[in-house]
Amino acid sequence: MESGTVQTVNPSASVDSAGSLGRDEPKKMTREDWRKKKELEEQRKLGNAPAEVDEEGKDINPHIPQYISSVPWYIDPSKRPTLKHQRPQPEKGKQFSLIGEWYKKGVQETPMVTKYRRGACENCGALTHVRKDCMERPRKVGAKYTAVNIAADEHPQPILALDYDGKRDRWNGYDSEEHMRIVEEYSKVDLAKRTLKEQKLQEELASGKLVDYANSSRSQWGEEDHNSGEKDNSEDEDEDKYADDVDMPGQNFDSKRRITVRNLRIREDIAKYLRNLDPNSAYYDPKTRAMRENPYSNTGRNTDEVGYAGDNFVRYTGDTVRMAQTQLFAWEAYEKGSEVHLQADPTKLEVLHQSFKVKKEEFEKQQKGSILEKYGGQEHLNVPPRELLLAQTEDYVEYSRHGAVLKGQEKAVIKSKYEEDVLISNHTAVWGSYWKDGKWGYKCCHSFIKTSYCTGEAGKQIAEDDDSSYLPEIPDSNQEAYESIPKTLVEIHKEKLKADKKKKKKHRKSHGSESEEEDAKKKEKLNKALVAEEARLKRVELMLQIDERKRGYNSMYETKEPTEEEMEAYRMKRQRPEDPMASFLGNNK
Repeated sequence: MESGTVQTVNPSASVDSAGSLGRDEPKKMTREDWRKKKELEEQRKLGNAPAEVDEEGKDINPHIPQYISSVPWYIDPSKRPTLKHQRPQPEKGKQFSLIGEWYKKGVQETPMVTKYRRGACENCGALTHVRKDCMERPRKVGAKYTAVNIAADEHPQPILALDYDGKRDRWNGYDSEEHMRIVEEYSKVDLAKRTLKEQKLQEELASGKLVDYANSSRSQWGEEDHNSGEKDNSEDEDEDKYADDVDMPGQNFDSKRRITVRNLRIREDIAKYLRNLDPNSAYYDPKTRAMRENPYSNTGRNTDEVGYAGDNFVRYTGDTVRMAQTQLFAWEAYEKGSEVHLQADPTKLEVLHQSFKVKKEEFEKQQKGSILEKYGGQEHLNVPPRELLLAQTEDYVEYSRHGAVLKGQEKAVIKSKYEEDVLISNHTAVWGSYWKDGKWGYKCCHSFIKTSYCTGEAGKQIAEDDDSSYLPEIPDSNQEAYESIPKTLVEIHKEKLKADKKKKKKHRKSHGSESEEEDAKKKEKLNKALVAEEARLKRVELMLQIDERKRGYNSMYETKEPTEEEMEAYRMKRQRPEDPMASFLGNNK
């Protein structure tokens, strides 16, 4: 019966269930826990809360999504969030050969083999390769049958796994013991030299030559100088052997004088391009290594305060300027008949130049004195500067905090290109103070002529009474009397304006009649071109209806450049298939 049945428990199943307790699906979080978790994540993203730490003690970026940082529950729900599974796994990484591993050269040091071994090379008898891989000359009868001169076995070569740098390493397989052999060889050579020198000294001491040489050198130079000279001689003998090999760029080595000439700059000096790192400072030419301008020109420092003020500063200082002036004087003197030359006879040129300067100064003083004696004005030459007299100036000057001039000694910009407040021809107002009917004039006399003389109130009265488009009718009896009256400048100017207007009207009328005739001719030509274009289109339609084999040839057709009217007619009659109204235009036809 079911009530009496006893269930048997499998022990292995209980063990499996106990082992899988930790892999159960995680319990569902409550609403409060979920809210707290979200608030903590927001605080971590804002930087107000410390970042979460993984199992290795490293911080986890709070902006990394949860599906990347969290471990799936079905793998191990007890693990904390980590990024270890996102990093390269050491067990999956490639193992490369070490830096000391390389192919072995030579053969194994084993006793000589006298018998052929099974599986060895049939040609030479070595056990490390077969016949087809043998590098020895093929024998007439192989070692398999003769058992003579059996070759030694090579070293088993390792299979190297090299990375990108290892495959391209030029020192791969280099044996450092090779360098030690070279060092030992040179040390033996030095030891042999010392022994030879010792033997030579002993022979000289035994013969007495060295004692005589020492006494003579002490009496002449002193004992210390002799010791240093002896060392130098011994060193010279050693260095003569390697003197020819010393040929470095920028150096000149002489074994006799034992000096090194450097034609490059001293490395302790500051490079020119590091003097001022401002990109707007002096330009540095990297090809010629030249910086002609002063790199400190924008800093306000004087040339005396800086250690380097540009190549041009050195070029235009000292005797350079005086040399250029002397050369210029030599050229001018040669043109005037004096046989002088700067390089051929510099002394004569210098004396001639000095005497010329003295005579020039005396002539200038004499000329200045004669002018002052004749016209006077010595008191004007002793006047102080204008800035001190007026106590002000319009020159704009910009100073630095140290008082040096950064920008200035330039004249201020003039406000207007015309002279202001200048009254001419007895006017009491400037030109442009009066405006009427689109014309400028003088306010004092209402005159519109800039070079006219001021008439005052009379001119105002005449301007008010007389209109530019109206002149009073003069009776015939008083015509001669009226013409005898002298006219003012204003009246003469108005008459000229009227005459110009009449000429312009006549020109417009004549020009208008000519333009109308030209338009009529153009329209007539265009109508003719339209008729011709329509006839051409009809001929084209007829030709398209005829079979191609029955069409005529166009060899006698005259070709000439189309006129403007023909081009216009072609544009007007041309059919445009892209036009949406083209079908309607065809139906109307």
